[in-house]
Amino acid sequence: QVQLVESGGGLVQPGGSLRLSCAASGFTLDYYAIGWFRQAPGKEREGVSCMSDSDGSTYHADSVKGRFTISRDNAKKMVYLQMNSLKPEDTAVYYCAAARLYGSSWCGYEYEYWGQGTQVTVSS
Repeated sequence: QVQLVESGGGLVQPGGSLRLSCAASGFTLDYYAIGWFRQAPGKEREGVSCMSDSDGSTYHADSVKGRFTISRDNAKKMVYLQMNSLKPEDTAVYYCAAARLYGSSWCGYEYEYWGQGTQVTVSS
């Protein structure tokens, strides 16, 4: 059974940090690009960060560049999103997703598997 399960969300003060984790099972993570997305209330889902399967190249949205870092540990079948200097506008449900094929979605992939999301709230 294919699963992506996010964890690590919560309530944090502005300027604080969180590390989100995404545990993959039921497929070989090595062969998949990974994306992190978020959706705030009343807004469309947006891509935040992505990481290729081949050369480990990464890309971050301008809104999080310099603050968020995506990483992966294929041996542990884990993907991470380190979020620093958090702002209230980072408040959203965060999702990880896996893609094997190129497509027209975030970072040029077609995301096949999705997690259920984890809530991040940045507030004082």
